[in-house]
Amino acid sequence: MAHELPPLPYDYAALEPVIDKQTMTLHHDMHHGAYVKNLNAAIEKHPELASKSAEDLIRDLNSIPEDIRAAVRNNGGGHVNHSMFWKIMKPKGGGDPNGPVADAIKKTFGSFKDFQTKFNDAGVKQFGSGWVWLAGAKGDVHIMSTPNQDSPISVGHFPIFGNDVWEHAYYLKYNNRRPEYLAAWWNVINWDEVNARYEAYKSGKSVAEPALAGR
Repeated sequence: MAHELPPLPYDYAALEPVIDKQTMTLHHDMHHGAYVKNLNAAIEKHPELASKSAEDLIRDLNSIPEDIRAAVRNNGGGHVNHSMFWKIMKPKGGGDPNGPVADAIKKTFGSFKDFQTKFNDAGVKQFGSGWVWLAGAKGDVHIMSTPNQDSPISVGHFPIFGNDVWEHAYYLKYNNRRPEYLAAWWNVINWDEVNARYEAYKSGKSVAEPALAGR
């Protein structure tokens, strides 16, 4: 069973003016589409891996055959990361967090504003392409960044939510103004989906349950 590009849960223009229609179209159809295509091409070389979810593939990269390990790391990570990314955004999103994730943020960072400042700073300081995350490990939450399409899953952490700081995620609208993009992005975050992911993390469920629905 081949990995598939999930449809956007909203129209390409639905996140305007924060994320423009052209960026969403290119990002989803071309970039995410390429990760799925390249992941499937890699897996064809090792059919014994065909039954594994993308999440399972990147969880233990050392178990992946060496000849496709880099392809699975990059493209499997890209597939998992973007499948999460589309769902944790929504039209007319944003505002202050609510529910359990709001309590976790307050407990760990003191206030949502302080958390935003630290999260955005980590995103700005991620050199080159990558992601900035609120991740979970050992019952707690923390901010981390990863290069390229690396996922917190590969180091045993749970990606509760993340923001894509690859230039293709923002350059058409924001050019090189990554801090401006990071600040604006909070206006489209989907706290309901974030809470679903946080509760999955706290209950010990697989990341795939809220994120990929299997594959």
